Amino acid sequence: MPDKFSAVFGLLGCLAVFASAFCFYFSTVVIRWSREVVAIDSAYFAFFRFLLGFAVVCVIMGMRRQKPAPRRYHLLIGRTLGNCIAVYCFYQAVRYTSVAEANILNMTYPIFVAILSWILLRRQRDPVAVAMVVVAIAGVWLILQPGRIGMGVHSLWGLGSGVSAAFAIFYLNLSRQHHDANTVLFYMFGLGSVLMFLFFRQHFFWPNGRELYYLTLCGGAGIAGQFLITLGFRYVTAVEGGVISSTRILLAGILGPWLVADHSLGMAGWMGALLIFGANVVLAFRKGR
Repeated sequence: MPDKFSAVFGLLGCLAVFASAFCFYFSTVVIRWSREVVAIDSAYFAFFRFLLGFAVVCVIMGMRRQKPAPRRYHLLIGRTLGNCIAVYCFYQAVRYTSVAEANILNMTYPIFVAILSWILLRRQRDPVAVAMVVVAIAGVWLILQPGRIGMGVHSLWGLGSGVSAAFAIFYLNLSRQHHDANTVLFYMFGLGSVLMFLFFRQHFFWPNGRELYYLTLCGGAGIAGQFLITLGFRYVTAVEGGVISSTRILLAGILGPWLVADHSLGMAGWMGALLIFGANVVLAFRKGR
C-alpha cells in the first residue's frame, strides 16, 4: 500500500511541476494578448504579480497563524533583488521579442547557475557542467542568429532574465538553509512589491475592468506556477523536477504559433531549443547524482 501511495503522489508531483511550467508560460501569453486591447507596461505586470503573491502568502500564513522568521536578511534581500530583475526582464523580453524566445532564453538559468557554482563554490566544480554551458551557448546562438545579422538588442532582455534568475535561484538555495518557504516568499513578494513601486510607479495607474482582468490573469498564472512548483517538488526528485520544468522550452516552441501567432522557430531555432533543453536535463541529472 505505501508503494501505491508513493506512486500516486509521485505522479501528482510530476503533474504539478508540469502544470507550473504551463502556468509560467501562460502568464507570458496573457501579456502578449493584452497588447492588442490595453496599454500596460511590463513593470505593472511584474508589480501586480508580486502584490498578488504577497496577499496570497499573507492569507496562508494568517490561516496557519505563522509569523515571518527572518534570520539572514542579506540572503532574503539577494533573493528578492534577483527575482525582481528576472521577472521584469522576462516580461520585457515578452514585450519586445516573441513569447517563445523569451521563455527559452529565460530557461537558460540552470546554465548560469552552473557558472556561478563553478566560480563561487569550489566543491561543486564539474567539468561536465562546463561542457553543458558550451552546448547551451551554442543553442542560444542558434535561436538568436537565424535570419539575422548579429544578436538583436531586445534579445538581451531574455538573456538578462536567465542571468538574474540564476542569481535568484542561487540565493534561494542559500536562504532555504535558514528560512522556511513562507518566510522566503513573504519577503520576496513583499519587498518585491515595494521595490517595483519605488522604481516604476510612474507606469502604475488605477486599472479599469479590462486592464484589471489582464493584470489578474497574468499575476494569477504566475502565482499558481510558483505554488504548483513548490508543491510538486515535495513529491518528485530534483532530477525529475528539473527535467519537467525545462519542458517550458518545448511548450514555448510548440504553442507559440498557435496561441500568440509567433513565428515558427525554424530548423535552426528548434536545434537551439533542444540543445538548451538537453543541457538542462544533463545538469539536472548531475545535480541529482
